[in-house]
Amino acid sequence: MIAAPIAKRPEDLEAFRISPEDTNYFAPLLDPLADGVSFTLVVEIYEPQGATPPNTHAHAVECFFVLEGTGVGHCGAHSVPLAPGSMLALPPGQEHIVENTGPGKLYALCLMVPNEDFAELIRSGEPVALTDADRAVLARTLVD
Repeated sequence: MIAAPIAKRPEDLEAFRISPEDTNYFAPLLDPLADGVSFTLVVEIYEPQGATPPNTHAHAVECFFVLEGTGVGHCGAHSVPLAPGSMLALPPGQEHIVENTGPGKLYALCLMVPNEDFAELIRSGEPVALTDADRAVLARTLVD
């Protein structure tokens, strides 16, 4: 439980790639390890034509809100197009993939409730340098 407000600016953020072969990486906004909250909130950044590895969460609901770019979310037999302003909520126990289908990066605000060790997995990855383009999207997201 947090005891005081938490504020962050784009220049405060760091990013992590879970596995070297992954084509997506994460800029944590709030998580249990750094901030003492019970959920994980990140901006997930997908390289052009990148995707998450197929994954499942036993108890957590994972939600995506697209900030920039285009993609497709796959969950079981369902596939849905993703574009700025799209929201996708994925139920526990369902294998899913989010893929970037656009020519540029795909940026999605991603919320995992409960955390289900998501923050620990992200922060155990390799640090990634955020690009100027990444920071520009984060600035619009956090400051506007």
